[in-house]
Amino acid sequence: MQASTHFMKQLRKLANADHYLFSARQLEVLLPEHSASAFRSLLTRLCQRGKLNRVCRGVYLVPEVAYPRGDVLYHTAAMLGADEFCYLSLESVLSDAGVISQIPLQHITLMTSGRRQSIDCGKWGSIEWIHTVRRPEEVVGHLHFDARIRLWRADVPLAMEDMRRTGRSQDLIQMEVLDEFI
Repeated sequence: MQASTHFMKQLRKLANADHYLFSARQLEVLLPEHSASAFRSLLTRLCQRGKLNRVCRGVYLVPEVAYPRGDVLYHTAAMLGADEFCYLSLESVLSDAGVISQIPLQHITLMTSGRRQSIDCGKWGSIEWIHTVRRPEEVVGHLHFDARIRLWRADVPLAMEDMRRTGRSQDLIQMEVLDEFI
């Protein structure tokens, strides 16, 4: 059996609506006998054939699974940020609450204990992590876990405080709406 056929057969057994994203490291397990370069070549070929979609560096999506299309960016952020303290905040939270008049399409913002970075996720959008020195115990009362997106989410007062602390533009904030949350 050809390596790509064997690989996809195994992957189809693992993939479902809840688990449709895989890191390259997770996928390597399916073909332990392949060298790193042969494995990368296989992933490239499968992406070119449409059997896999590359979301961003090191994260792949199984397109034939019925996955929650609107949550790919959030789930990717949860996967990439799993080793750090991170939570959805800033413009993402304020927009969801209606505090910001413009909705940032295909762009999510998170606070992280890791390094500041932006990740381009192609047609799915982009993820922006902003570094924070705050520890979880300092903000725990202002966070709740959003199971749908698989991330911690700040409440509006914390998101607004994060905006101020990071020096982000507050031009689009509707103060009359913000007053309802504070």
